[in-house]
Amino acid sequence: VQLQASGGGLVRPGGSLRLSCVASGSIFSINSMGWYRQAPGMQRELVAHITSIGGTGYADSVKDRFTISRDNAKNTVYLQMNSLKPEDTAVYYCQVQYRRYPGAAVGSYWGQGTLVTVSS
Repeated sequence: VQLQASGGGLVRPGGSLRLSCVASGSIFSINSMGWYRQAPGMQRELVAHITSIGGTGYADSVKDRFTISRDNAKNTVYLQMNSLKPEDTAVYYCQVQYRRYPGAAVGSYWGQGTLVTVSS
C-alpha cells in the first residue's frame, strides 16, 4: 500500500490550503481515513477523521476551520484548511485503515507527510 500526500506549503495567517492523500496498491476496502499532524517538539495529534460512510470528527483546535472529505472511488481523502493560524504549522500525515482482501484483518498505514507552514 502506498499513500501519497500533497498540497502542503507556505501560507500567510488567515489563508487556506487543501491537502490530498491518495491510497493505492493492494487494497480491498478502506474503513476510516484521517489526518494527523506533528509540530516540532510535539507529539503527533489527530486533526480529523472520516469513516467509510462519511461520519467525521475533528480536534477542538480545528473545528469550524478545517473540513475533511473523501472520494471512495479514488481512494482519496482531503483536508480543506481555512483561516490558518501559525499554530497550525506542522507536518501533516494521512492515515488509512484498510483490508487487503475480504475477511482480512484491518491494517493501518501512514503516508509520508506534507509540511504546512503558516507564517507572515
